[in-house]
Amino acid sequence: MAQPESPFFLAYPPDNHQTQANQIFFIGSAPPGREVEINGEPVARSAAGHFAPSLPLVVGPNTFILRYQGQEIRRTITRLNNQPTLPSGLGFIPDSLQPAFDLARLPQDLICFSAIAKPNSTVTVSLGKQNLGLSSQGPVTQLPANAALLIGTNQPQTSALEKYQACQRFSALGNLGRPLFKIQSSGQVSTQEAKGSITIVSPDQQSTIAVKTEVGVTRTGPSTNHARLTPLPQGTQAMVTGREGDWWRLDHGAWINRAETQVLPQKNAILSPLRSVGYRRLQDATEIRFPLEVPVAIAVEPTLDHFKLTLHNTIAQTDTIRLDGDDPVIKLLTWQQVTPTQVDYTLQFKSPQQWGYDLRYEDTTLILSLRHPPQRSKNAQSLQGVKILLDPGHGGAESGSVGPNGYPEKAINLLISQQLAQKLRQRGAIVYLTRDSDVDVSLAERVRQINTLKPAIAVSIHYNALPDGGDALKTQGISTFWYHPQAQPLAAFLQADLVKRLNRPSYGLYWNNLALTRPHSVPTVLLELGFMINPQEFEWITDPSSQRQLVDALADSLTEWLRQDS
Repeated sequence: MAQPESPFFLAYPPDNHQTQANQIFFIGSAPPGREVEINGEPVARSAAGHFAPSLPLVVGPNTFILRYQGQEIRRTITRLNNQPTLPSGLGFIPDSLQPAFDLARLPQDLICFSAIAKPNSTVTVSLGKQNLGLSSQGPVTQLPANAALLIGTNQPQTSALEKYQACQRFSALGNLGRPLFKIQSSGQVSTQEAKGSITIVSPDQQSTIAVKTEVGVTRTGPSTNHARLTPLPQGTQAMVTGREGDWWRLDHGAWINRAETQVLPQKNAILSPLRSVGYRRLQDATEIRFPLEVPVAIAVEPTLDHFKLTLHNTIAQTDTIRLDGDDPVIKLLTWQQVTPTQVDYTLQFKSPQQWGYDLRYEDTTLILSLRHPPQRSKNAQSLQGVKILLDPGHGGAESGSVGPNGYPEKAINLLISQQLAQKLRQRGAIVYLTRDSDVDVSLAERVRQINTLKPAIAVSIHYNALPDGGDALKTQGISTFWYHPQAQPLAAFLQADLVKRLNRPSYGLYWNNLALTRPHSVPTVLLELGFMINPQEFEWITDPSSQRQLVDALADSLTEWLRQDS
C-alpha cells in the first residue's frame, strides 16, 4: 500500500508524555526537499521525508520545538526520576517497608522484614513482644524491566541507598499486628509502621480452595509481576498455606489470586492415591487418563522429546498402564514417586515435534490430551486440508505501533494476513483469521479461537516498535517469539528462513510470555516483521512490491516447515 506525500506530522511522542528513559525518539514525517529542525538543529530524513532522531532528556520537563517551512510542533516531555529518594528528614524510602500487605503464615514459617534507608543507619523492627535488628544488605540494586532486553539496557543499577533486612520465625498463633520499624542515625530517631499486618494461623485452620475459573493462573509470588507457572485446570483443589494481600499461597508452593478460587467448606488435607493409568486413542489425539479421588494440583514440564506431568498431593499405587506400541505420539510412559506426596509421570515422544496438548478434569479424573500430527499431502507444495490460523494483531481502537506518517500497525497487519491467507488457501490450506476487518478483538477472544479451532499452527502477525530509550534509527529487522517448546522449532525456522529469503536484518529469536504465544493447544508463534518507527524500514514495509515478496516468503516458509518430516 503506497503512502501519499505526508504533511508535517509527528507520530510520537505525544505532548506531556512522561518517561523514565534518558532519551526519547521523535517519529515523524514531512515532504522531502526542506529541512526539519528540532530545537534549531536539522534532523536526518529518509528519501520519503521520514525522521526518527533520539534526543537526550534531563530529569524534569523538557521542551522540544519542531519546525518545518514556518510550521511548528511543540512537545513537553517529562523525565521522571527513577531513583528512590529519601524523605526530607530521617526516615525510610516511601513504600519500602515490607510486609506491604496483610499476610498470614503457618507457625515457624520464615517471615522477612525489610526497609530501604540511607547508609550507616541502625534499623530495628518490633512485632508483639519481639525486637529484631535488621542488617544492611548493601546498596539497593534495581533490576531492569523485561523490555530493557529489547533495547540493550538489560543491566541492574545500584543506588547510594541501602537495603536492611532480617527474617524470623513465629510460633504464637493469632494476629501479631503491624511491624513497627525504627531507624537511628546521627543521634536522631524515627519510627514508621508497615502497611501490612501479620497473622499466624494454625494448620488446623487452613482453607481448602478450588479453582473456579476456566484455568487458574499460578505464579512464583503474590503479584502479577511474578512469573507464571503451570495453570491449574478448573476444579483443582489445594490447601492454602499462606496469604499475602489478595493472593493465596498453595500447598505446592505456587501463588494464585483469590478471585480465581472459591473456598470449600471442608478443611481436610488434599491427598489422593493413583492406581491404573488409562489410555484412549481418538481420531486426532491421544488421551492419558489419571483417575484420582481429588482433583489435585499439577505442574508440567514439556520439552522437545518428553513431557513430564507432576501430580502434587498424590501417592502412586500404579501397577498397570496401557500404552499401545503403534501410538502416533508416545513412545514410552514411566513414573516415579519423587517425594512422599509428589508423583512424576514422564512421556517420551516418538518425534521431537509436538502439536499441542490440553489438560482438564472430568470430575476427579485428570485427562492429558496430546494432539496427533496433522495429515499432509504427499505433494511438496500442497497444504491440502492443513488448518492454519492467522492473527492480524491489534484492530479497532487499538492501533498498535504507528509509522512516521501516522500509518497504523493494525492496517498493515490485516493487509499482510489477508494476502497470506489467500496464498495459503491456493495451496489447499484451511485458513482462519481472528479478524478480517478493522474491529476490536480482545486477546482473550483470539486465544479462545486458537483453542476452539485447534489448527495445526497459529501465527500472530505484527510489526514492531521500541520502548522509550531505544534508538529507532539504528534498529531494524524481523523477530520471532515463542513460549512453549513445541513452538520453538517453528519459530526458529521462520526467523532464519525469512531473514534469508528477504535479505532483511534479524532482530532475534525470543522466548516471551505473551498472550498470543501462551496457548499450548497448538504450536503458536508471534512474528514482528519489521519496525514501523524506523524510517527506512517503514518504506520497505509500505512498499507494494516488498509486501508481495514478504507474503510469498511467508507462504513458502510455512509450507516448507509444515512439509518437513517430524
